[in-house]
Amino acid sequence: MAVITNKRSVMTLYSSSLDILSHRVRIVLAEKGVSVDVIYMDGNEKIEDLIQLNPYGTIPTLIDRDLVLYDSNIILEYLDERFPHPPLMPVYPVARAKTRLMIYRIDREWGELVRKIEKGKAAESQAACKELRNYLLELAPLFANSPFFLNEEFSLVDCCIAPILWRLPAWGITLPPEGKAIIKYAERMFARDSFQASLTEKEQDLRKMKTEMA
Repeated sequence: MAVITNKRSVMTLYSSSLDILSHRVRIVLAEKGVSVDVIYMDGNEKIEDLIQLNPYGTIPTLIDRDLVLYDSNIILEYLDERFPHPPLMPVYPVARAKTRLMIYRIDREWGELVRKIEKGKAAESQAACKELRNYLLELAPLFANSPFFLNEEFSLVDCCIAPILWRLPAWGITLPPEGKAIIKYAERMFARDSFQASLTEKEQDLRKMKTEMA
């Protein structure tokens, strides 16, 4: 999948069809309207090419001319500075620091649970699903305070949260009525053109499979 617009770009993104960190980068690229060649690393056939660019062989990896970036948060901020409209980071230093801290917390707290859900053994995965569900419900009031997460404008924080919420049904996580604010927030995020453009076929299937099973 490539995001096609009239903006000139020679960017290449090494991505995965289902990787959450890659997904957040694809959302930002779509939000900015950046044209990019996406190389999907769902097998091992391109791994040698990637390792020549990124010594860790990790995804996402972004190539912009002679620049190679391979940490998702560094990529997000680079794209926001490289393509300043629409801005996805606050203008003022204190607000920017709070945004970075929130993304750090998502990666440290939510990210660890996601890793257990996707890669842990059955019991560990089930426990992590329950913990993530409870964690989200504790934060439910924050989702109700503004159109976006702790912000009046769409930001990089939303780009990090939306891919996780999209996968909840595929993980067997359902939210009770007290999670209504989260559900409404998710619906707003999923309806954005950039989010829809960011989805791979496999990510779309995550929801289709759940619907067919219902």
